Amino acid sequence: MLPLRFPVHWRIASALLLAAVLLAAMMPAMLWWSNPEKMARWFGSIDKWKHVGTFAVLALWFAGQYRPNSYWRIAIGLLAFGLLIELCQRMVSYRTAEWLDVAADLLGIAIGLLIARAGLGGWAQQFESWLGSRA
Repeated sequence: MLPLRFPVHWRIASALLLAAVLLAAMMPAMLWWSNPEKMARWFGSIDKWKHVGTFAVLALWFAGQYRPNSYWRIAIGLLAFGLLIELCQRMVSYRTAEWLDVAADLLGIAIGLLIARAGLGGWAQQFESWLGSRA
């Protein structure tokens, strides 16, 4: 972990973020509109993009707290988290587990870590510095 002023707070926020993603992944799909079949097709077509976006954000979140030489650990940890989500979804009747979801997770992880390498890694230190200057 980077030398952060509030490491415990970052860890708690990280755990809450992961729990929120897992909870969202396990919720039954709810369709509020009048044509559930059409909406299911539309949501189904963007499902993989939701995986890519979610895991890109998660990768950036953790890259903000860890050194670049730990990015491979972030990738492995998030891949394991993606597999856990699919395993949990397989255990319930109202969700489905798909290998393509894991592939989309991997793409999101790669995108997030590439963005971190391009300059957004370590953002948590900058955020803490900004907070300190405001106090």
